[in-house]
Amino acid sequence: MAGTDYYCNFGFTQTQYRKQMKKLPAFTSLIFSSVFFLNVLSVHAQQERDGYLLLDDYSYTPQDKGIGTIVVHRMDATGRENPRFVLRGPDADKFKIRKGNQLVLRRKYAKSDEKWFDVALGTADGQLNANFRVVKDEFKTNGVIAHRGAWKNTGVPENSIASFLKAVELGCEGSEFDVHYTADSVVMLFHDRHKDGLVIEKTTYNELSEKPLSNGETAPDLQTFFEVATKQNTTRLVLEIKPSAVSKERGIALTDQIMRQVMEAGVQGWVDYISFGYDICQRILQWDPYAKVAYLNGEKAPSEVAADGLDGLDYNQKVFRDKPDWIQQAKDEGLSLNVWTVNNPDDMDWFLKQGFDFITTDEPELLLKKITSGKEPMH
Repeated sequence: MAGTDYYCNFGFTQTQYRKQMKKLPAFTSLIFSSVFFLNVLSVHAQQERDGYLLLDDYSYTPQDKGIGTIVVHRMDATGRENPRFVLRGPDADKFKIRKGNQLVLRRKYAKSDEKWFDVALGTADGQLNANFRVVKDEFKTNGVIAHRGAWKNTGVPENSIASFLKAVELGCEGSEFDVHYTADSVVMLFHDRHKDGLVIEKTTYNELSEKPLSNGETAPDLQTFFEVATKQNTTRLVLEIKPSAVSKERGIALTDQIMRQVMEAGVQGWVDYISFGYDICQRILQWDPYAKVAYLNGEKAPSEVAADGLDGLDYNQKVFRDKPDWIQQAKDEGLSLNVWTVNNPDDMDWFLKQGFDFITTDEPELLLKKITSGKEPMH
């Protein structure tokens, strides 16, 4: 995947980079990482200025071989006229480009058992090139989002690879997880701002990794998590970007780093986004106007969220209880509806009756049981 390019330019693969960081003392690691990511930022600055390629969808089914439309996107402007696109690389014969620049997977491959395919394409003049990973859409549609993974009843730590895999095993449609930015610019999975008494934003990833989680697992960095989580195609990754306690600028820097990693890893077809930071939600859409982004904080009316191009509302249950009219307004605006964190059986029943698309819960086992014991999936 193209994700290794800027590491290779600096002399490392992504895996080698992480290994090298673990060998260095904390201060040296911080300095080296800062220099390294300045190089990364300079590589991407030109790409973001000149434009890059996106798909408006990254999935296919055996019945529908069409994937998405190929577009050129610039962060400072949209609607740029698309040039002619061509397929490249060893897997080019698995795809074709239809009129209107729609990428299509050929029938025999769409009907195969493969969970995903990689495709390389670019503009005919060679100015822009990209590698994408397109995923067979076998994602569950039961609307159950496991909050920080399935951890409460399984004995594994929240926001861990283990809790994600438990959510997959249960058959949840999505598994939510939280990320922070360490002092050395590593995107790390963790909910709280502190880990083992250390402020995550002011501590290097190596230092934070010295004490493992309760199951012996290291709190994963985002790249490691992606490598494991995208080996399946039944449970979506619901990525919550935590606003920075240091500054809004650092929250935007975290968002930029996440979007680069998502694109480099080719996992757009798996990932949905949520955040309490409205500026973060808007920044995601600057990077990718086709991304599914929902807002968490709860103070904005459906009309405002829809006008700003977000995909949905993902508010605390008290907000919807206090303002039930927002539920129908959101539906009228074409917004998706998610609610958190619903653990009480009666509350689950209420939100199911209201026709919510998703329910985020620490009790996915209970919610799945309710849905499969006579109720249709939420959407």
